[in-house]
Amino acid sequence: MSHETITYAVEDGIALITLNRPKVLNALNDRVITELGEAFAAAGADDSVRSVIVTGSGEKAFAAGADIGELAEAKGIRAVDLARKGQRLTRLMETFGKPVIAAVNGFALGGGCELAMACTLRVAAESAVFGQPEVNLGIIPGYGGTQRLTRLVGTGRALDLVLTGRNVTAAEALQIGLVNRVVPDADLMDEARKLAGTLGKKGPLALRLAAQAVRAGEALSLDEALDLEAHLFGVTAATADCAEGLAAFLEKRKPDFQGK
Repeated sequence: MSHETITYAVEDGIALITLNRPKVLNALNDRVITELGEAFAAAGADDSVRSVIVTGSGEKAFAAGADIGELAEAKGIRAVDLARKGQRLTRLMETFGKPVIAAVNGFALGGGCELAMACTLRVAAESAVFGQPEVNLGIIPGYGGTQRLTRLVGTGRALDLVLTGRNVTAAEALQIGLVNRVVPDADLMDEARKLAGTLGKKGPLALRLAAQAVRAGEALSLDEALDLEAHLFGVTAATADCAEGLAAFLEKRKPDFQGK
């Protein structure tokens, strides 16, 4: 698979998607969004892929926001179309069905922060910086930032970050729940691969349905969410993976999940 703005590789069941525009701090433009969608389509169709890592090339940025030149030309309906395209991508990532891990190096601002928030889990280097600075440009987040940030850190903190446009360090991002773990810069990719490998050994159907229960439950009443959980529990209990997991436990061996 050949792309202009990203790289894509699969090794040991892990698809590594790397934003590859380091000269512009991996800024997101229409081409990047298109190619990311293509990469996720490939990872979804590849049965050997159990998990995905998204990161940025170079040491300075995961993705430092939108491409300002392209953004300056987007008015009216064109701007709406750009936002919706980015939202379709982040929604695809969020509901992908396989774990998606953001390995955040350097700046994750604007669309970069939104991209990271759409991932299942986020591992940040100690030098990483997060923010939704769109108000400083006279606009608002457009790839789901106002919604996912609220769900991750709560309304008060989301309003603080979105309305002030201030950046937060990796340490503060961990404190408020924006990221799941912070590691030394040199350990970032090793930690991301370790986490991806760990998740890749779990039952694929169980991971997908557990994530679905968590995501869908956010929009439901507690009783409705519990009903959904019970239904999905029943679905997983009827799978070959469940039978294999129980047998492996009783036989004191590692399970061999097949996603069936």
